[in-house]
Amino acid sequence: MMNPGLKHLQSYPFERLAKLRESTIAPKHLYPINMSIGEPQAPTPKFIQMALIDAISKTGKYPATRGSESLRVAIANWLRTRFQLPAESINHERNVIPVNGTREALFSIAQCLIDPRQPNPTVAMPNPFYQIYEGAALLAGAQPFYIPCLNENNFLPAFESVSAKIWDACQLVYICTPGNPSGRAMDMTQIGTLIDLADRHDFVIVSDECYSELYLDEAKPPVGLLEVAAALGRTDFHRCIVMHSLSKRSNAPGLRSGFVAGDADLIDSYLQYRTYHGSAMALHVQAASVAAWKDEAHVRKNRRLNRERFRAVIPILKPYLDISEPDAGFYLWPLLQLDDIQFCRALIEKQNVITLPGRFLARPSEHGNPGQNRVRIVLTDKVDTCVEGAQRIAALLQQYSG
Repeated sequence: MMNPGLKHLQSYPFERLAKLRESTIAPKHLYPINMSIGEPQAPTPKFIQMALIDAISKTGKYPATRGSESLRVAIANWLRTRFQLPAESINHERNVIPVNGTREALFSIAQCLIDPRQPNPTVAMPNPFYQIYEGAALLAGAQPFYIPCLNENNFLPAFESVSAKIWDACQLVYICTPGNPSGRAMDMTQIGTLIDLADRHDFVIVSDECYSELYLDEAKPPVGLLEVAAALGRTDFHRCIVMHSLSKRSNAPGLRSGFVAGDADLIDSYLQYRTYHGSAMALHVQAASVAAWKDEAHVRKNRRLNRERFRAVIPILKPYLDISEPDAGFYLWPLLQLDDIQFCRALIEKQNVITLPGRFLARPSEHGNPGQNRVRIVLTDKVDTCVEGAQRIAALLQQYSG
């Protein structure tokens, strides 16, 4: 006997990309440029590395699942400052848990919160989406429901397209804001609409905000779920959970450090689940995380570099693709005038540039596959490397347009 959800899991996007690459032969005279995976390429700041090294002696002790008080205080203070939350609304004892990166938390939160005994348990998610949402739903005994994120809706979830029947069956809704792969951020009105739907239909909102600190306009940081809840007077954050990570914010994907925050009752249940799950963060990683959450200078530098990449690359691709700067993140999500898989294959074979076919990030629905004929282009490498990658992409597109 095995979890029945396993048979419904689909291949991860990068497994599908690996199979695609197996059937291609890249030109040997061009070095490979990988623009497919959202992994920061800049080094982790030295002060974070040193905090990790200085605390390495702490590996002789078991860490608490709840995390150290110093880490929870640092996270709570960051949340208050970044999202203008009332001081009393975020209690480091009740509203915050550190996690080993948001990937494991996005998965395990569904295992904690979903009740598969209820009729037609459903987990709603944007489409395209981070595939962990789907796997988490299936392995929790729920049915995924894909909310279309289409160009006509600025690539944001079309909540109005979801029937009351689906909302009634929903126990959990994942949102990703700013979004992967579009980089578009939901505003206060859109998030407020979802909070109202959660109250009317009795579901929990989990907001994946791991790209929230890579915004391109310093004057317009994206709003967060807890920020909107507080603005609505909902300072207990009822039904609201957010997840943040140091991976993108601090160029520290290997640290595997993030946090979950929000509704104290949900956090309490999730803490109990995690106590048995056995996923406490290592003490030296906690020490490095404290240093990271307390510092904003390195994050501002990260944003400057991110802007440089976009502003160097977009003019190169603009003559061939309808693209503009996203609100945040490090992705471009353009529409192609040809099949996305064929394009990514040709890009490898002719230019040795690896990108991700859009359909690998989405699922077919009544609206079609919203990733079809789109490509996700990742800008995380050095500016010069991103520019050369863009020039090679433009060279291929010029062949097609010519």
